[in-house]
Amino acid sequence: MPPAKEPPQLLRQHLYYRGRKFDFEVSRLRLPNQAEGDWECVRHPGGALAVPVTPEGKLILLKQYRFAVQGRLLEFPAGTVEPNEDPFKTIQREIQEETGYRAHKWQKLGQFFLAPGYSDEVIYAFLAQNLELLEQPPHQDIDEDMETVLMTVQELEQAILDGEAVDAKSISSFLLAKPFLNQI
Repeated sequence: MPPAKEPPQLLRQHLYYRGRKFDFEVSRLRLPNQAEGDWECVRHPGGALAVPVTPEGKLILLKQYRFAVQGRLLEFPAGTVEPNEDPFKTIQREIQEETGYRAHKWQKLGQFFLAPGYSDEVIYAFLAQNLELLEQPPHQDIDEDMETVLMTVQELEQAILDGEAVDAKSISSFLLAKPFLNQI
């Protein structure tokens, strides 16, 4: 086994922006080959996502307006992990707020980096089953514009294959959930 390469040396780090959801910093690094350069990074506390499945086997998704792409994307319910919050607590809250359902059976699907080329954001994905429709309607934050969409596994898979506007975290989580969805 070849020896492990030494990590780059951090020469300086500058926080350019501290935002509501993320920070932006630039780090000056010296690589093991002595080359120096600047690397930009979006620092994000992480997110939690649910793949909710109704008792009839339908997936609950959201058609949500996203400013960065100037359009609506099809997404599973998700939310930003608050400081010192367990991602499981995050998604339990978010699924109720965004869909109006409470899940009584949960399974962790895994976690993955969303865009490691420029961000440290990690998504924690869960399968949510045994859903109960709550009496109160979903609560949308002031900055949210979304509608609930029910789809079969086959309909979502076809939407992805057809290139419909489905975000990457939802596609990745769908892939993680698929073996369990085939058993439903």
